Amino acid sequence: MIPKPPPREPALGFLYLPPFRVQGMSIGGEATSIQVPEFDVCFDMGQCARPALAMDYAVISHGHMDHIGGLSYWCSQRNFQGMGEGKIVCDARLAPSIEKMMEGFVELERQRTPYQLIAIEPDAEIEIKNNIVLRAFETDHTVESMGYVIIERRSKLREDLVGLPQEKLRELKDRGEEITRILEVPLIAYTGDTAPGPHLIRDDVINAQIVIAECTFVDPDHKERAKIGKHLHAADIAEWLPVLQAEAVVLVHLSRRTHLGQARKRLTELIGPERMESVELLMDHRRNRTRYERQAAEAEAKLATQ
Repeated sequence: MIPKPPPREPALGFLYLPPFRVQGMSIGGEATSIQVPEFDVCFDMGQCARPALAMDYAVISHGHMDHIGGLSYWCSQRNFQGMGEGKIVCDARLAPSIEKMMEGFVELERQRTPYQLIAIEPDAEIEIKNNIVLRAFETDHTVESMGYVIIERRSKLREDLVGLPQEKLRELKDRGEEITRILEVPLIAYTGDTAPGPHLIRDDVINAQIVIAECTFVDPDHKERAKIGKHLHAADIAEWLPVLQAEAVVLVHLSRRTHLGQARKRLTELIGPERMESVELLMDHRRNRTRYERQAAEAEAKLATQ
């Protein structure tokens, strides 16, 4: 017999959750790299798939290899392809180690790859687009770790001024009075790897439109393993979901040993079929493909009636 060819690499997961896309790869212990193209953000860089190159920001949750292993290559390829400096956002406690890693490649390659390192403290923010900020929050893992929320800031007229004529509003503004208020709208929350805790019930997390959360263990016998490794178990997800206001919860970081059909069945048993309608598994390719084909057909039918 001739040797078998190597197994195909797993396809990237893709979900269209209007108006955002969540795409990439997340297999617990192997690689996590999740892009939200509308914000040019890639959460973690355990593997640098080609679509990740187009993201301007690599937002790192923690330093485990399956979340950071593709980071140097990402910086290098962006430079090689003339895409500009990659911006690495990370916990300030990780920044010196990332700099050392990048210096190691300088010694190996005899050349310096340009990049921008943005060290951030918990609850600090950086602006990633006009009126869009990325906020960090501390999580609880076996190493230093942070989650992130993408927030839109919208300027709204003060409620007590609603209904006033434009002339009166201009008069107040000319007198130096603030006539608007800033409304924060959490859009995307990303937990990274973490144990349960108060950080998961922050206002900006529970009110996010989309929550991307790890769910590493599903088997009822693996609760202790989840606790030791400071990961989320399906039972933790079931307890957390009633608090979330999210339109969609995207679960990532299941291991290759976990059968996705069994994982969905177990989650449905825990949280009920109605709530499960808003829960997606990023790497459930068959279900997600069917979902996208339905979305495409609905969009085409709508266009035909216009």
